[in-house]
Amino acid sequence: MRDYQWIYEYCLNRFGSVEALEARLPQPRSAQELRDLSDDRYLSLISLRIFRAGLKHSLVDAKWPAFEQAFFGFDPEKVVLMGAEHLERLMQDARLIRHLGKLKSVPRNAQFVLDVQKERGSFGALIADWPESDIVGLWKYLAKHGSQLGGQSAPRLLRMAGKDTFIATEDMVAALKAQQILDKAPTSLRELAAVQAAFNHWHEQSGRPLCQLSMMLAYTVNH
Repeated sequence: MRDYQWIYEYCLNRFGSVEALEARLPQPRSAQELRDLSDDRYLSLISLRIFRAGLKHSLVDAKWPAFEQAFFGFDPEKVVLMGAEHLERLMQDARLIRHLGKLKSVPRNAQFVLDVQKERGSFGALIADWPESDIVGLWKYLAKHGSQLGGQSAPRLLRMAGKDTFIATEDMVAALKAQQILDKAPTSLRELAAVQAAFNHWHEQSGRPLCQLSMMLAYTVNH
């Protein structure tokens, strides 16, 4: 396994300057910013991620204002009351993406948000307080308690929200294979723990957030 300095020097050589490299790297939101994001915005992001899955993002994003209207601004206390008949009516709304399974996930995730709100005060508190050193634990929590948040949906949701996380993109997995950390995309608890341990090590060496390390690692794959 290569150390952080090798990853940094590889990226620096690829982009030619510190400034060019830094301009490409994402910045996570602070814990306070994550905490301040309201629960309706989290429910909107959760739903947006689910509808984006398998579809062209620009198509979904263009329709999102209509979703905001149809789902009462994603107020979880209102959305949770939406029953089967209401969802069937939404299936007739040409402004929306009429996928019944995904539509059903919205009130289910509204209940998830409300459950977290009751336990922790807000959904943002859950996201803000979860340690990045166990970010795969947050992935698993979201997948277990939320609806349609398995696979890559949980890490991609967190990236959308600004929570610091790595994402197992094809390039990042290829880089992890090259460093003999994995031999395939991580799915098992053991594989995810190995990836988490590697990122924790690079974070300790560099002080960089996981999202930056994730992108830098992906840049070490030649195209």
